[in-house]
Amino acid sequence: MQHDLNARAAGEGGASWFEGDTHILAVRVYYEDTDAGGVVYYANYLKYAERARSAMLRLGGWENGRLTRGEYPGQDEGVMFVMRAFAVDYRRAAVLDDLLTVRTRVTRIKGATLEMAQTVMRGGEILVEAQAKLACVSAASLKPARIPEPLRADLAARMRD
Repeated sequence: MQHDLNARAAGEGGASWFEGDTHILAVRVYYEDTDAGGVVYYANYLKYAERARSAMLRLGGWENGRLTRGEYPGQDEGVMFVMRAFAVDYRRAAVLDDLLTVRTRVTRIKGATLEMAQTVMRGGEILVEAQAKLACVSAASLKPARIPEPLRADLAARMRD
């Protein structure tokens, strides 16, 4: 599996794919991600998680920019997702040059709320576990807005895979 992951992660942006109901993003730890000791700075795990959520939407055919501009069929207005709550449990540290995977799974969809479980792993070892609660808001007013029905349906279908 590690050999396949290295091949998938060869691109600079990192590879992204679905395994059942879980999205996986490969992330390489670069010098800029670490402190003077070569250990990943804790806030960078939040960046990896954000990147994974965006990559999951993009791979599913939903680009954040187009959602914000309201360009998808079935959108009444432009919407975007903002972080409402993020709970994180740091278990182990990643270090310079590690190849990580960020696993993202949608766990709950409500009217204007999307919840996801995220795990950062090195091989089979869990480094970080997180729970993200996102609010869907109008891009124009920043007030709560319902998740567009086509996006909701797509995410709900992935939850059942």
